[in-house]
Amino acid sequence: MVQIKTPEQIAKMREAGLVVAAIHAATREAAVPGATTRDLDMVARKVIADAGAKSNFLGYGGFPATICTSVNEVVVHGIPDDKTVLKDGDIISIDAGAIVDGWHGDAAYTAFVGTGHAPELVELSRVTEESMWAGIAAMKLGNRLVDISKAIETYIKRQPRPSTGEHSLGKFGIIEDYGGHGIGSEMHMDPHLLNYVSRKRGKGIKLVPGVCLAIEPMVSLGTAQTEVLADDWTVITTDGTWSSHWEHSIALTEAGPIVLTSPDCGKAKLAEYGVTTAPDPLG
Repeated sequence: MVQIKTPEQIAKMREAGLVVAAIHAATREAAVPGATTRDLDMVARKVIADAGAKSNFLGYGGFPATICTSVNEVVVHGIPDDKTVLKDGDIISIDAGAIVDGWHGDAAYTAFVGTGHAPELVELSRVTEESMWAGIAAMKLGNRLVDISKAIETYIKRQPRPSTGEHSLGKFGIIEDYGGHGIGSEMHMDPHLLNYVSRKRGKGIKLVPGVCLAIEPMVSLGTAQTEVLADDWTVITTDGTWSSHWEHSIALTEAGPIVLTSPDCGKAKLAEYGVTTAPDPLG
C-alpha cells in the first residue's frame, strides 16, 4: 500500500529534508582533492547531530555509514572509507538522508572534485539532474506514476549523444536495476519508481495529495547494467563508464508539489517547467 501523508506529516518531512539539504551543502564544500570519503561522512554526521536529527542510512540493512559516497564508475551505495582519496577530476555522487520525529528525507547530488573535468562528464551530470527535474515537474495531480518515468526517460533520450572520451562510450545509459521510491515513515516504501517506461509495470498509482516520492535518476556514459561488489553494497557499471546520481524527495499537495529536500522547495527550478510549487509548510 502507498502511504498518504497529512499536511502535518509533510511538514515533518520538510524538516528532515532541510537537514538533508544542509548535509549536501556541507559535503559539497568538503569534497575537495585530498579528502577521503570518510572525511565526508564525518561532515554529514556532524550536520545531523547539530540538527538533533537521526541518520536513516547508518545501520540500514547493515550499512556502516551516514552517507553513500559513489566515485566515478560507482553508481550508488559506495561506502565511505579512509582508502578512497578524492582526486582532481573525479566526480562523486553523495546520497544522504535524515529522520526528524520518525519522518524521513532522502536526496543525492553529483559533485565535481577539483577542476578540468571532461565535457562529457559535465554533460552527464547536467542531463541526470535535468531529467530529475523533468520527472518532478510531471508529479502533478491526476497523473500516474508512469508519467514521471516517461518524463525522465524522454528527457534523457532527447539529449545529443555525449562525446566519447576516457570515461565514456558515447551514449547515456539509464540504470535499470535501481530507481526511485516512496518515502515517509520509512526511507524506502511503495511504490517503486522506474526511470524508464516498462509495459510490464503498467501505469502505476494515481498521483493524489499526500503522495511522497523520492525521484532519483541514475545515468551512465555507457551501459544501463550494473553489478554489486563483494562488500554487498557498492554498485558499479559493468563496463566501467562513469555515472551520475541526482535525487530529491517530493510531496504532492492540493496546491502542487513541494520539493522537501530543496532549500526553496524547488520553486525556482520548477518555474522553468511552468510548475508552481505549494507554499513551504514551515513558512
